[in-house]
Amino acid sequence: MVNRTLIRLKIVQLMYAFYLNDKRDMIEVRKELDESMSKAYELYNYLLLLMVAVRQYALRQIEKQERLNKTAHIDKEIDRRFVDNKFLTQLESNIQLNEFCQDRNISWDNDLNYVKKIYEKIIDSDIYKEFMSETEDGNAVNSYADDRELWRKLYKNVIAKDEDLDELLEDQDLYWNDDRTIVDTFVIKTIKRFEEENGEEQELVPEFKDEEDREYARTLFSRCINNDEYYRSLIERCVKNWEFNRLAYMDIIIMQTALAEILSFPQIPVTVSINEYVEIAKWYSTPKSGSYVNGIIDAVVRMLRSEKKLMKE
Repeated sequence: MVNRTLIRLKIVQLMYAFYLNDKRDMIEVRKELDESMSKAYELYNYLLLLMVAVRQYALRQIEKQERLNKTAHIDKEIDRRFVDNKFLTQLESNIQLNEFCQDRNISWDNDLNYVKKIYEKIIDSDIYKEFMSETEDGNAVNSYADDRELWRKLYKNVIAKDEDLDELLEDQDLYWNDDRTIVDTFVIKTIKRFEEENGEEQELVPEFKDEEDREYARTLFSRCINNDEYYRSLIERCVKNWEFNRLAYMDIIIMQTALAEILSFPQIPVTVSINEYVEIAKWYSTPKSGSYVNGIIDAVVRMLRSEKKLMKE
């Protein structure tokens, strides 16, 4: 789940903090890198658990209403399709999710006010209303695929766009809001990958695709720090009509990290590296940083190729 886009983002964040705090101890910062990637995976599980928490809240509301109806002798059947959702009951029993959350002591018990808010937004959504109104010959009939698709739509259009969740996550972890855009895509992918026949043993997305990605993160970070003077000298040689010390500091960090990747990982195409860091520049730096970073890195690459110091395509 911790893919290379997220790794690049985290290294840029930590590099900026590293220099801002007068070059802290390398071992300490490397531990912080490992921890921040672990926290991103924790967020993935936390957001999966949010859907379970919503179901549990909805179930309590139904049970409460059923008790009130019984006390008032109201013979009215309550529609349980939402709480009996086949995908969601499968997610709630998922062994991998439950073991991870128990091990990390993760729950939504301390944020039930938010669970209530997002539940109310869900039931007020057109997606929910349309789902609950669908019947076949006057009877509600929903397949597993219908139930799974409901939650894909709800997550993508209600939960992922909820600004109150941004505020809540920011209070819990400094980097979670930055991670959330990427993590949301993996939550949605996970929903789509669920199959009814897998039951409680349905596999979730692993923390790393493979050991190569974990090693990529550590190598990229080390190269950024250990060769920083060289990378900055390359940038300075290609800056036109602008003093190096007047560049936006975040732009320098982004370009330094991009060059570390371009020069350290021959299997990654140059255009892929440039595009990834241009996107980070657009997100994290000034409005013009994307085009500026693109131009400087491209100039460095052309210069290195002309000097026979970069041979990959």
